[in-house]
Amino acid sequence: MCSVCIMSAAEIDGELPRDAPGVARGRGFRHRYLPFAYPALAITAAVIVFPWIFTIYMSLHDWKIGQRREFVGLSNFSRLAGDPRFLESIGHTLYFTALSVALPVAIGTAAALIFNERFPLRGLFRAIFILPMMATPVAVALVWTMMFHPQLGVLNYILTKFGLPPQLWVYSPETVIPSLVLVEVWHWTPLVMLIVLGGLASAPTEPYDSAKIDGASAWQMFRHITLPLILPFILVASVIRTIDALKAFDTIFVITQGGPGTASETINLFLYLQAFSFYNIGYASAVTIVFFVLIVLLAMVLLWLRQKAKWT
Repeated sequence: MCSVCIMSAAEIDGELPRDAPGVARGRGFRHRYLPFAYPALAITAAVIVFPWIFTIYMSLHDWKIGQRREFVGLSNFSRLAGDPRFLESIGHTLYFTALSVALPVAIGTAAALIFNERFPLRGLFRAIFILPMMATPVAVALVWTMMFHPQLGVLNYILTKFGLPPQLWVYSPETVIPSLVLVEVWHWTPLVMLIVLGGLASAPTEPYDSAKIDGASAWQMFRHITLPLILPFILVASVIRTIDALKAFDTIFVITQGGPGTASETINLFLYLQAFSFYNIGYASAVTIVFFVLIVLLAMVLLWLRQKAKWT
């Protein structure tokens, strides 16, 4: 065994003091590897840190492409506070996010409970259930755009076969966001199912055996055993879905482009229009910072709830 390994083992076992010469040489030997991490740190700074610093710099300027930039301080942020279109986009984002998290989490958890049971062809049905998650968001959006068509779409055809009136789906301000949520539910419920199913697979069987001996019902076992065991996994799935739903762009842009009117314009679409349609870079940078703060706050709340969940 090499001398460094012997020295480290002896230090762990308490045989050598931490300030012994050999220990100091071992720490120096390990520090020699630090320069190899510097390129990764430099790349991280170039890819993540610098863009954020530059975004903050742009948000403090009245900057349009092709025009001279002018320092305006916090004027872009105060303008956002009084912009009704931006405030409306916040409401659309929160509404879309709430539905896009609650429904997949509820349906995905129920699906995980079903697929955790043993029944014929369970593996085949699992594979079919997770297929939507394999498709790219743009491809999914294009398919659902055809399905949502009021005259030619298959959804209205199915409704009429059951004697129900056809719907306008994404062509009505009242139904556009629930229709977009339907796409999210179909696309990402399998992800929640896989996360919760992993929690169910790792759950111990002894509490269930004891509960059956005590005469507990299926609901009591779910309420007092299964739910506490899978709650941390449900919260993890909720955090992932919240971040994904908040920054959803491609599906909404392909299907509605924020329409009809601005009925489905989320913060992401508002940001895109300001930056790449109106070329108002400074104002769009301010939107980016506010949006980032909103995502961080919601993620912190969910992570706090995740820490409060007890593993049993």
